[in-house]
Amino acid sequence: MTSRIDAVLDRARARLTRLTADEVPDALARGAVLVDIRPAAQRATEGEISAALIIERNVLEWRCDPTSDARIPHAVGDDVEWVVLCSEGYTSSLAAASLQELGLHRATDVIGGYHALKAVLN
Repeated sequence: MTSRIDAVLDRARARLTRLTADEVPDALARGAVLVDIRPAAQRATEGEISAALIIERNVLEWRCDPTSDARIPHAVGDDVEWVVLCSEGYTSSLAAASLQELGLHRATDVIGGYHALKAVLN
């Protein structure tokens, strides 16, 4: 039997065009914004990706929503390509799907998360 959270994750991922770690450099070259949503303690333990903008998960939607008073300068419209990164690529799938629910349809995440990406970008 599949757990409820696994079902939610499957539905979220069905909406995403997820990127492999090898695809991220091309996405960045075309202007995508890589967002690391891992908490500070996790980044301190695992390391950081220098190309990533840090927005912790609890404020992600407010910072990326171009209609929010709490948006960041990168949130200029619905056509921004947000590439969300977590440790292993689970939480990032749910976060990217949440951004899509806000109308940010180009939001996606990285398969395998930080662990897959660190060797490619650093």
